[in-house]
Amino acid sequence: MVDGTSSAMYADMLVSKKYNSMYLLPIMAILAVVGGSGCSTGEEVSSDFQNDQSAVAGTAFVHLFEWRWTDIANECEQFLGPKGVEAVQVSPPNEHINHHTWWARYQPVSYQLESRSGTRGEFIDMVRRCNDAGVAIYADLVINHTAAFNGGGVGWAGTHWSYKNHPAFPAYSPGNYHATCQVNNYQDADNVQYCELVGLPDLDTAQWYVQDQIAGYINDLRSIGVAGFRIDAAKHIAPQDISGILAKASNPYVFLEVIGAAGEAVQPSWYTHIGQVTEFGYSPHIAHRFKHGQIRDLGNIADGKLPSDRAIVFTDNHDNQRGHGAGGEVLTYKDGSKYDIANAFMLAWPYGYPKVMSSYHFSDSDAGPPAGGGGCANSGFVCEHRWTTIANMFQFRNTTNGEGVSNWWDNGNNRIAFSRGNKGFISINNEGGTMSETLATGLPAGTYCNIAGGDFTGDACTGNTVSVDGNGRAHLQVAAYEALAIHIDARLSGSPGDPNPNPVDVYFTCHNGHTYWGQSVYVVGNIAKLGNWDVGRAVKLDPTSYPTWTGTISMPASTAVEWKCVKREEANPSQGVEWQSGPNNAFTTPSSGSTSATASF
Repeated sequence: MVDGTSSAMYADMLVSKKYNSMYLLPIMAILAVVGGSGCSTGEEVSSDFQNDQSAVAGTAFVHLFEWRWTDIANECEQFLGPKGVEAVQVSPPNEHINHHTWWARYQPVSYQLESRSGTRGEFIDMVRRCNDAGVAIYADLVINHTAAFNGGGVGWAGTHWSYKNHPAFPAYSPGNYHATCQVNNYQDADNVQYCELVGLPDLDTAQWYVQDQIAGYINDLRSIGVAGFRIDAAKHIAPQDISGILAKASNPYVFLEVIGAAGEAVQPSWYTHIGQVTEFGYSPHIAHRFKHGQIRDLGNIADGKLPSDRAIVFTDNHDNQRGHGAGGEVLTYKDGSKYDIANAFMLAWPYGYPKVMSSYHFSDSDAGPPAGGGGCANSGFVCEHRWTTIANMFQFRNTTNGEGVSNWWDNGNNRIAFSRGNKGFISINNEGGTMSETLATGLPAGTYCNIAGGDFTGDACTGNTVSVDGNGRAHLQVAAYEALAIHIDARLSGSPGDPNPNPVDVYFTCHNGHTYWGQSVYVVGNIAKLGNWDVGRAVKLDPTSYPTWTGTISMPASTAVEWKCVKREEANPSQGVEWQSGPNNAFTTPSSGSTSATASF
């Protein structure tokens, strides 16, 4: 959503047939004075998280903007799970106004799980399938306001509504809203939090009744298996109201959209005790460095921003890539290679909880999603999360999680390199011409796959490799506006320094593997020998004892392994995918000899 820091753009948005004349004139008057620069700083709050942060492992997640539920389920199984993506932020799942624009999703009509993305049943199926693939779902919550477009109408699921009158929310009537006033003074916290943001009816979230309705909606989503929530326009809701709502929903993991601006009354620090907060200062900072500045200065990107454990960071999001949402410079998919390597830096640098934007092509900033859905099979979707460098940096972040920065190097301008402890190393060349340097990587000796330029598949690399010597140094060749990244989980076996030269045999069994003709049972897991969670590289088992499937796989010794049984079609790995339910199976291979591992569908 948007707030006062984006008034110019949103004024254009409103003029373009968003509201009828009964709302347009007062809203335009408001926008003329929004975004003041007063000196009130508001109150500070406790630094301790109020809510459940167990969903956060400090890795990274993806925003599949305006994707359909069926397509997200497929993407979790076929790509996100195998690539180690922790979670997916999905568009608001509730009923909304029946309109083609993207922002229609941010005008709620009811809390029914019927939307442009699909039905309640499809939503439930998506959550289950993504959870089974090891990918959590974060739902976007729009709880500050209800719909205003044209003063009323019929919602996506057929619900009749009018301004401040929503009989099917369940019931909201005029008495459940704040008085009609307009947000027009960002130096006044009461005005920001108790008046209407660009004419959208502002729910009185201090009322127990309203809190109960919102908490009921959240609890419904939690009962389905939703792991966390983004709270849209949280800046316009008093922190104590949000706390009251979340307490009635057993305090789930949340992150809050709060756009900070110097001198405004309401500041992001007011909300950090509730959950993580969107750090809107990150996006223009990284954009300026890659577009006009020197990336040698990126080592200080956390300065003046929220603490790392409180910050949600992003190179771009669905608001600012359209020219609003705090404003300033922004890198988007339209910037090509610079966008690619900026995301590589974000995923490599240990600050905040990174969110990768996955967009659709647009020239009209109001345009809704491409017709037909289909996810990345639809050319209307950009699918930045599938770009090779970005996609493989998720595993880099997982592998290096918890490691500090060392071996920093820069050329005084736009070429940098650094390691994450002794687990990963990255070099970024934001200049024309090839970068050729011999640098300390911090990694043990071996031959590594450059995962920024190719996939580590099985025990092979589709891109170039990097040799690290016994002193941890490597000679690097990095093309213009590209990155090079290596990590210990992308080291080729048998290369110098291979810690597991002597393999052991593991006898795998998958019970109850009922399949149809052309579909078989496979083993997939977190190490190269088991495909690194890529279903396409899973190891097929033998159906001699059908429906029990078995097979012996040679694996590295003394290695912690997570794995699952999975069904897929032999000829087309992306079809017929069915995962073993429940958590991952886990064991550690012995130092020598053999062992067995058993699971069941």
